[in-house]
Amino acid sequence: MCMACEEAEMYYRWQMLEQIAKGVMPEGMTEDDLRAMEMPVPGEIELIEKPDGSQVIRKVEPKAARKAPRKPLKKADAFVCDTPEDA
Repeated sequence: MCMACEEAEMYYRWQMLEQIAKGVMPEGMTEDDLRAMEMPVPGEIELIEKPDGSQVIRKVEPKAARKAPRKPLKKADAFVCDTPEDA
């Protein structure tokens, strides 16, 4: 693929990614089409605008993972030296 074609394909994918991040399914595409292209579907990513005006696309955590309580960490066992005493 020539550089111009490769750049055009990357730009097309970026435009689709922006639409998906805004929650819109790209026109003429299905979920299966996006999965085949290894792209996320609407709802899996979001477009965040930072206070400085820059925009960031980030992955959205599944609701089940967000609400699941974290298991408390186990208390670390006391340190035990395993070197032989007669050394």
